[in-house]
Amino acid sequence: MNEEKHLINKEKGIKENKVDDTIDRMSDERKNEILENFQAFKKYLSEKVEVGEKLGLDEEKLAKVAEKVADYLAANEEPKNREEKLLQELWNAGNAEQQHQLAHLLVRMALNEEK
Repeated sequence: MNEEKHLINKEKGIKENKVDDTIDRMSDERKNEILENFQAFKKYLSEKVEVGEKLGLDEEKLAKVAEKVADYLAANEEPKNREEKLLQELWNAGNAEQQHQLAHLLVRMALNEEK
């Protein structure tokens, strides 16, 4: 796969505009596996945060990607469980600054999953 399709390039830069494309390339079956169960969602998020850390991304960059993913999920996916419904309601109720803080909390939650 060429680098143009990747969310993160070799210089550790994040192509935030590629988040939607990256998620859209994921099969519906895989999305359902991740979103059906909140534990599966946290595990998936943890794995992706770990990859980002290994590539040298700091928490701020990880939170920016988490924001883009949350925007996408809020706009395009129906919550599949109570936890996701709560996250969606919090996301939609918050302003940009509050959403950014929630993205940081999601990253920290994912980091705690790694331990």
